[in-house]
Amino acid sequence: MSVVGFDVGFQSCYVAVARAGGIETVANEYSDRCTPSFVSFGPRNRSIGAAAKSQVVTNCKNTVQGFKRFHGRAFSDPYVQAAKSSLVFDLAQMPTGTTGIKVMYMEEEKVFSIEQVTAMLLNKLKETAEAALKKPVADCVISVPSFFTDAERRSVMDAAQIAGLNCLRLMNDTTAVALAYGIYKQDLPAPEEKPRTVVFVDVGHAGYQVSVCAFNKGKLKVLGSAFDPELGGKDFDEVLVKYFCEEFAQKYKLDVRSKPRALVRLYQECEKLKKLMSANSSDLPLNIECFMNDIDVSGTLNRGKFEEFCAELLAKVEAPLRSIMEQTRLKKEDIYAVEIMGGASRTPAIKDRISKFFGKELSTTLNADEAVARGCALQCAILSPAFKVREFSITEVVPYPISLKWTSAADEGISDCEVFPKNHAAPFSKVLTFYRREPFSLEAYYNNSKELPYPDPTIGQFTIQKVVPQPSGESSKVKVKVRVNVHGVFSVSNASLVEVVKSAEGEEPMEMDTPAKEDENKMQVDQEVQKAQGDDQKEHADKKSDTEDMETSTEDNKQEEKKNEQPPQAKKAKVKTKTVDLPIENSLNWQLAGEALNLFMENEGKMIMQDKLEKERNDAKNYVEEYVYEMRDKLHGVLENFVSEADRDSFSLKLEDTENWLYEEGEDQQKQVYIDKLVELKKLGEPIQKRYTEAEERPKALDELGRQIQQYTKVVEAYKAKDELYDHLDELEMMKVDKQVNETMTWMNNKMNLQSKQGLSQDPVVKAQEIQAKTKVSDNSMFKPLRPLFSPSQKDDDDVVKTAAELQN
Repeated sequence: MSVVGFDVGFQSCYVAVARAGGIETVANEYSDRCTPSFVSFGPRNRSIGAAAKSQVVTNCKNTVQGFKRFHGRAFSDPYVQAAKSSLVFDLAQMPTGTTGIKVMYMEEEKVFSIEQVTAMLLNKLKETAEAALKKPVADCVISVPSFFTDAERRSVMDAAQIAGLNCLRLMNDTTAVALAYGIYKQDLPAPEEKPRTVVFVDVGHAGYQVSVCAFNKGKLKVLGSAFDPELGGKDFDEVLVKYFCEEFAQKYKLDVRSKPRALVRLYQECEKLKKLMSANSSDLPLNIECFMNDIDVSGTLNRGKFEEFCAELLAKVEAPLRSIMEQTRLKKEDIYAVEIMGGASRTPAIKDRISKFFGKELSTTLNADEAVARGCALQCAILSPAFKVREFSITEVVPYPISLKWTSAADEGISDCEVFPKNHAAPFSKVLTFYRREPFSLEAYYNNSKELPYPDPTIGQFTIQKVVPQPSGESSKVKVKVRVNVHGVFSVSNASLVEVVKSAEGEEPMEMDTPAKEDENKMQVDQEVQKAQGDDQKEHADKKSDTEDMETSTEDNKQEEKKNEQPPQAKKAKVKTKTVDLPIENSLNWQLAGEALNLFMENEGKMIMQDKLEKERNDAKNYVEEYVYEMRDKLHGVLENFVSEADRDSFSLKLEDTENWLYEEGEDQQKQVYIDKLVELKKLGEPIQKRYTEAEERPKALDELGRQIQQYTKVVEAYKAKDELYDHLDELEMMKVDKQVNETMTWMNNKMNLQSKQGLSQDPVVKAQEIQAKTKVSDNSMFKPLRPLFSPSQKDDDDVVKTAAELQN
């Protein structure tokens, strides 16, 4: 069973796997642990990762990157519309209204959904993991930013499904880092002691996240999280690009933004310059040859000037830090350590501001790039039955407050209630009680739109169906279970109707089962169930699957109902009830329909097959090209003496013609054409190659046969000399040995004489394989008479012959 963690970043990805030796970040086919988050579309296939990044300049319109930020967003989303202007590739609207990416693929204009493109990248990461583990990969844990909303998280889950992955958990970046930090610590406080509080700051390429975590032995609890999705490494790149665009406009009269290819090159060089400035404070050059209109451009910048340009961005660093301290009501002296990670965390100005805010040195005990992937792999190992991992529970938080609203018939208006406040523990379930005579709908939404980095606060509509009144005509009691699951996604997971079966006549009924009319639209939160589930989740959130948690919650629900079935007082009548499960119809914001999901999975399979076929075609072409270069060099090198001058000239001409063909009409042929061309060349080249091989192997085979003849000749001569060691041997048998030795020697001398008359460029008279066969046959026939010489335990022919030779020496 595979145990894999994927850190799918805005700019790059990392894959970590669990093995017997621990958690390991694995390298891709380029021996690089970092795989760029790029997908490139061509006329015959797709390129993903490093291969796609190499095409970002030459195929800029069809090479996409940074698509992670468009998950779960409508095309009309103001964020998407604002981002369009800075993109080299084109965005388009999907039939469902979500954002798609428009490219030329297979020489046709195609629009792919964000889920499809992410699935392509996940498939590449899956291949990397499978190559490392040497077995199929299905189960995994995938990282997401802590500020992702429900729609964005569901979009990532859909992408994983399209890629054929079973995502056991979507894990927040900072929580994954906290797990990687805490699970190996041996000195954490005991469960009953005051926890160790650590701040984790993740400054990535496209987002800034902060979380505060409390650690006890075997336990991690997230206390709060804060973020700025608009602050990251790319924003600092943008400042540099803007500066050099203006400088080149003045200095060289170039409009850089009018040429997508030039703009992409400038972004690449600015990113390199930014990294150099992080390590060097002196003036640094930026040089690009043939930048635009065959003009070479250059410029200089130093760190001090760069920080002045970025003053507004750097001022935004402290806001999430202040927010997290206010949320958790912690003092700076309560913080044990501040761990930083993420590519942009290496910027000195950012590090200085974070360090000054907390008044302490920053800790860098974790790998800034790989910590998230390693944390995801650890979580996957915890959830997997295949690995035994130290007990370690994880309690997450809800990033935004979630409320429910519904139509209240009694009040003739809308009622609402906050079910999960900000920083509420997750995963978590609550049971809500409604009194209804007919089906009703609940709308879930984020109630604080100001801090939501998403234009639509609606999560979805949930319709509770088949609600009917009690036989008496009174409202029925409906219990609705709402849940934030391990992925951080909200759902109405279960609804049940509590039906009154029997009530004794004249006795006082229970209050909860016979509400007054004015309570018809009342909602109650089942606090005992909530508490029971909360405690259970805190202890077992990291070990139980979503299904198991559901079952636990349902059992708690039944326990509560059993309490209700018992008379609260001796005077109360006993009311018998039964629970009936109710169907729920979900209408989630930007949720992919099942048909669309199946279609995307089918299309992904077809594209994988097309990529495979194209790879095989390119490999066949490369084999022809390699053979041409290899034989051309060898014909004037090691094979020079093994081919006649006429044949060499003829073969060289054939190789030259094939090379020209490859770059002309052979540039784009079917796989079989290349296979046939290679076979044609090998018909000419293989005889030459075989003559060379025979010339290398034949002397070795002859030497071996000669040694064997010499060994048996010594034994025969000793027998003829009446050596007492051989007196017991049968004379007739020894005569056969003598005859076999002479025949073999005559055969060998004859072949050697004939071969000596052959030139190197001619086919050999005898091949090494024939000599080896002769050696084996002779050995078997000559060995039999000599067997009585040796003890029965010596069964190996080679040992016997060797011993016979040693006896004579």
